[in-house]
Amino acid sequence: MAPQPPRSGSPRPGVLGGLSHLALVIWAVLIIAPLLWTFLASFKSNTEIFGDALQLPGELRLGAWGRAWSKAHIGQYLVNTVIVLFFSTLGTMLFGSMAAYVLARHRFPGSRMIYYYFTAGMAFPVFLALGPLFFVVKRVGLLYTHTGIILVYIAYSLPFTIFFLTAFFRTLPETVAEAARIDGASHTRTFFQIMVPMARPGLVSITIFNVLGQWNQYLLPLVLLARDRDDWVITQGIADISTLAGYEADWPGLFAAVSMAILPVLVVYVIFQRQIQSGLGAGALK
Repeated sequence: MAPQPPRSGSPRPGVLGGLSHLALVIWAVLIIAPLLWTFLASFKSNTEIFGDALQLPGELRLGAWGRAWSKAHIGQYLVNTVIVLFFSTLGTMLFGSMAAYVLARHRFPGSRMIYYYFTAGMAFPVFLALGPLFFVVKRVGLLYTHTGIILVYIAYSLPFTIFFLTAFFRTLPETVAEAARIDGASHTRTFFQIMVPMARPGLVSITIFNVLGQWNQYLLPLVLLARDRDDWVITQGIADISTLAGYEADWPGLFAAVSMAILPVLVVYVIFQRQIQSGLGAGALK
């Protein structure tokens, strides 16, 4: 029986491939062009910034970066952000991975309801809880402190972390954990020495997602760290600089500050992009 010719109305794979590549190119241009323009604008003068958008800087001016670092206190904001992110990410990954492992590997009365309780937190917008959250943090004496914002970051990062890692832990082979228990390993040792190394791709992926989300968080620090500028994080500092730039006409300083906020996140993503892709792919394929 002779093969039937393809229908004339069905699109060819080559056409779909070309359209998908074109869409990816357009998407890449829309993402890369503003970042590149922001970086170049930090070396321009005010006249060049408001002139031709495609014009390159006439000379390499580093003064805006110095003003952003010292006068605008970007260095202090970066240090505060790194401190907050280190402890909040550490707490999120520690508590989230342990909770996800228990929910994925152990069945007990109410385990399903606890899992649904955590996953329901992903559908709760943060701005709806700002009022009660403000008074709760104030009541425990942690308002306007880094400790308070760290605990809040952990609380709001746990739902997605547990949702992601629970599905990932379920894909890991049970035979390895059973062999460890037969050898006399405790649950704690099995988790930290066997299951955590096996779940490394998923842990790295969700860690990067948490770092990116908490680095770009603005609403929570605005409410919980609004008193002392010395305690501000990078998003609060950028917002303050953008307001001052309109009065002082220091637009190169503003773009230099924005570039300083973008570069650390960009470097982290470039370094760990393979781990992120492998973690997401491992969870999907298994």
